[in-house]
Amino acid sequence: MKRSTPFVVVMLSLSFPCYSAWPSTSVQSVASVGFTVSEMDRSIAFYRDVLNFKPASDVEVDGPEYDRLWGVFGVRARVVKLQLGDQTLELTQFLAPPDPRPIPVPSYSNDLWFQHFAIVVRDMETAWAQLRKHHVRQISPRPQTIPMSNHAAAGIKAIKFRDPDGHNLELLWFPEGKGNPKWHQPTKELFLGIDHTAMTVRSTENSIKFYRDLLGLTVAGGTLNMGTEQEHLDSLPGARARVTGLAPKRGPPGVEFLEYELPTAGRPMPADSQSTDLWHWQTTMLVPDVDIAAATLRGATRFLSTGVITIPDKTLGFLKGLLVQDPDGHVLQLVSP
Repeated sequence: MKRSTPFVVVMLSLSFPCYSAWPSTSVQSVASVGFTVSEMDRSIAFYRDVLNFKPASDVEVDGPEYDRLWGVFGVRARVVKLQLGDQTLELTQFLAPPDPRPIPVPSYSNDLWFQHFAIVVRDMETAWAQLRKHHVRQISPRPQTIPMSNHAAAGIKAIKFRDPDGHNLELLWFPEGKGNPKWHQPTKELFLGIDHTAMTVRSTENSIKFYRDLLGLTVAGGTLNMGTEQEHLDSLPGARARVTGLAPKRGPPGVEFLEYELPTAGRPMPADSQSTDLWHWQTTMLVPDVDIAAATLRGATRFLSTGVITIPDKTLGFLKGLLVQDPDGHVLQLVSP
């Protein structure tokens, strides 16, 4: 029998700092996690019927300001926001141009386009039964339980799976005393909310410089995940991942880096990636002043938007926004009210 080695999920017990005054570039919260989908009605049905997300808004937009925001010519898009607890999922279907490129097959968690978000559940066995009832494609063959030998995260359960377009998702269950206290409040709900979004990075140090030093997130913890539980969670033999959690001023959700030491970082984000690609995720972060944030980031990262874009009537829920890439090509949407 293979001996288990340490396995930890860092974002399970983040404490979110509360500072009285934050610089204008500092991220106050992760307003939503989102990505591009191919068939909106199918995606809505999946998140509603399988995971109990609730509809919050549904709009169609087009015009030059949206071309400039997403960096794509001739855009018409349907944008749907879904709510789970206090957290928001944002789905975007591009009606024009009409041909999204699919997520590469196969894809693995050490590929640099990998990103997922983690949903906290009240009961893992019941939640897993819900996945099986709907014949959801699982990355993990079954939920993995962190062994008692790992005192920091002993008893935490996790399973990874995919939505109809192949976007990666995770369910998490926390035993008493672990995770954010809000996940232990009495409730009859099975799916409680989004704890974090995680993305694979080539260099933890470079990513920290970007997210902490430029965007003001706080490093909240780190560990090394390995052993049979991690291998089965990722469906990746020999998986050994360095995990680092970061927190905005208010949360959850937070942000998590996954740097794979074994197997080492896989394929890079495609250089010609666009917002219309199904591997496109965008993590929307609220900042006090997006114009100041843009000035701070200019020259330090690639802008997908042509600059700070003003959205008429706050159709997407914000007045000004900007899409930028982090050092590995993951997309952030910085917005101000």
